[in-house]
Amino acid sequence: MSKGIISKDEDYSQWFNELVIKADMAEYSPVRGCMIIKPYGYSIWEKMQSVLDKMFKDTGHSNAYFPLLIPKSFFSKEASHVEGFAKECAVVTHYRLKNDEDGQIVVDSEAKLEEELIIRPTSETIIWNTYKGWIQSYRDLPILVNQWANVMRWEMRTRMFLRTSEFLWQEGHTAHATAEEAVAETEQMLDVYADFAENWLALPVVRGRKTANERFAGALDTYCIEALMQDGKALQAGTSHFLGQNFAKAFDVKFANKEGKLDYVWATSWGVSTRLIGALIMAHSDDAGLVLPPKLAPIQVVIVPIYKHDEELENISSYVKTLTNDLKAKDISVKFDNRDTQRPGFKFAEYELKGVPVRVAIGSRDMQNGTVELARRDTKTKETVQQEGLANTIEALLEEIQSNIYSKAYNFREENTTEVDTYEEFKRLLDEKPGFLSAHWDGTPETEQRIKEETKATIRCIPLNNAQEEGKCILTGKPSTQRVLFARAY
Repeated sequence: MSKGIISKDEDYSQWFNELVIKADMAEYSPVRGCMIIKPYGYSIWEKMQSVLDKMFKDTGHSNAYFPLLIPKSFFSKEASHVEGFAKECAVVTHYRLKNDEDGQIVVDSEAKLEEELIIRPTSETIIWNTYKGWIQSYRDLPILVNQWANVMRWEMRTRMFLRTSEFLWQEGHTAHATAEEAVAETEQMLDVYADFAENWLALPVVRGRKTANERFAGALDTYCIEALMQDGKALQAGTSHFLGQNFAKAFDVKFANKEGKLDYVWATSWGVSTRLIGALIMAHSDDAGLVLPPKLAPIQVVIVPIYKHDEELENISSYVKTLTNDLKAKDISVKFDNRDTQRPGFKFAEYELKGVPVRVAIGSRDMQNGTVELARRDTKTKETVQQEGLANTIEALLEEIQSNIYSKAYNFREENTTEVDTYEEFKRLLDEKPGFLSAHWDGTPETEQRIKEETKATIRCIPLNNAQEEGKCILTGKPSTQRVLFARAY
């Protein structure tokens, strides 16, 4: 099978796009800025959903669903929120089509909506309008709700799984009696995201807080996890927002506290999206195709028979049936590819491209010797192992692969995180050695904006538990008490 993928060192952006398509993850849509997620790509999202959904429920959250269409007037109630999303909103103005005199489909000009509707860019407004009817007393709190949904944000420059006009995500929206409870919820969900990223995506992340310039529209504080891709650019992998009482005040959501006094409710919101699939691809994959961490691989083990005659296939298939049952008993997903329309070499290349973590090849000689050939995708190594106890061998190997993929990404991040103390060095390293640059900043939005305009690098986060260190801002020379993480980003 010819992969025909450009090297990531030659053109990283094109490599990513070609890999998404060739690995059967997604394809472009007739609707500009949107994508079609194909079954193989969607199965990864389903695995992510399953794991995250359990994490959410284990922390006391429940799922609900709110309307896709939101009255325009709702957005005007929270000024900073509408300002943050106004340029990205898709607006529904009419409710009917009709045939014109030439038989062409046109918008019925007489079917104009009394109030225009916004296709959901995020759901804070519709949810807090709803919460007003749900909350009267402290006994109604906390509300811990999550929604799995799609959202729409017009994008000028799009890339599949990274920045599309429509994407899939989850958004949590919680309501609390005190600021302390809301902050604790915000921090808890950041920890959930970091746990998921590191232990499932095998993606090392930096936990931190956003600056005021980078904060979510309408939030008092935004926490984030930031990851480093193989081209040295950062990717925001998840966010958790402390919204204060902004939305409660905008939608007049009050509750009677234990003393009988009315107060506004405290809020959070938090979310991750199909962007995580883009992170998965860019952090781990190579010029031969996807490299998937076993915990999220749709197919963890593929078995390819090598035979000349039907009798040989029957003999191999008999053994594979037992092996498959043993693997499934360990909750390991396995595929036996006994297609007679493709040769083994084609299949090897196909599953390498799709990032299947472990490949088992079995021929007639293997059956005679009681062995199999075991190949791992992450290191591209293979070895001959005994059939006896093979399910246990594969189980241990999958754990080793998961750990190795994480370690490789972690070591890459550490090798590409550099402390810089001058603006000249900062600008030089952005071009010569892209990655995280740890530098002092004077804390002003003006300095942050100027650095962004001059270098295209942004402050990705102020790391949590950051060491306090006296220094001078790389641009202005003003005093600073800690370093922040800069990078160019997706």
